[in-house]
Amino acid sequence: GGIAHDFNNILGAIIGYAEMAQEDCPPGSVAGDDIRQVLIAGNRAKDLVQQILAFSRQAEVEKISLRPALIVGESIKMLRSSLPTSIEIQQDIDVEAGPIVADSTQIHQIVMNLCTNSFHAMEGTGGVLHISLTTETVSREQMVNESHARPGRYVRLSIRDTGPGISPEIRDKIFDPYFTTKEVGKGTGLGLAMVHGIARNYGGWVSCDSQLGSGAVFNVYLPVDTGVAPAEDVAVDEIVRGTER
Repeated sequence: GGIAHDFNNILGAIIGYAEMAQEDCPPGSVAGDDIRQVLIAGNRAKDLVQQILAFSRQAEVEKISLRPALIVGESIKMLRSSLPTSIEIQQDIDVEAGPIVADSTQIHQIVMNLCTNSFHAMEGTGGVLHISLTTETVSREQMVNESHARPGRYVRLSIRDTGPGISPEIRDKIFDPYFTTKEVGKGTGLGLAMVHGIARNYGGWVSCDSQLGSGAVFNVYLPVDTGVAPAEDVAVDEIVRGTER
């Protein structure tokens, strides 16, 4: 919380200069598209500051009924541009999955945190990152360790990698805050803890299945919203913009 103000000042400069640079780019140019991605990431970072504050204060975030496929798809596009070609991304996204009651930035955080962990696991050797989004019915028998959750319909987000896997000795610790096996500068140990906290806050949970030498798969279960239908998803490119200054 103490660094949020200074961090926002830095983001203000990044976003401001990117917007001015975008104005100087010819319409449809490659540079213009690249800068648009900088602005998308910059605004995501601005939202992330609010999420850090919410995490530290345990404050309420703005939840709405939404279908997560659009957010997951946007996250995959950002990942593809940042991951090396040695990592193959496979996806199986059900666009009708959901709806769920959630904050869109937190769903983005879940995808990015889990996929970044998978990338680090395969960084040296390359491999396949498989991302799927489905809806399924979960019974009480399948929720032995999740007494806080209720049986019913859930959206399941699965992130699978072909890395070296997770050893049994540390599998029970991976969701602990500040626990990390990464070298200095590559991880804080908060990624999985935050994913775990977000899922539980929504009434869901996270599970991990891994065997040494066979990669790992993380499954995030989020309850389907049985109330009001979600607002219609609007792609970013379809938003009508003005010309005012």
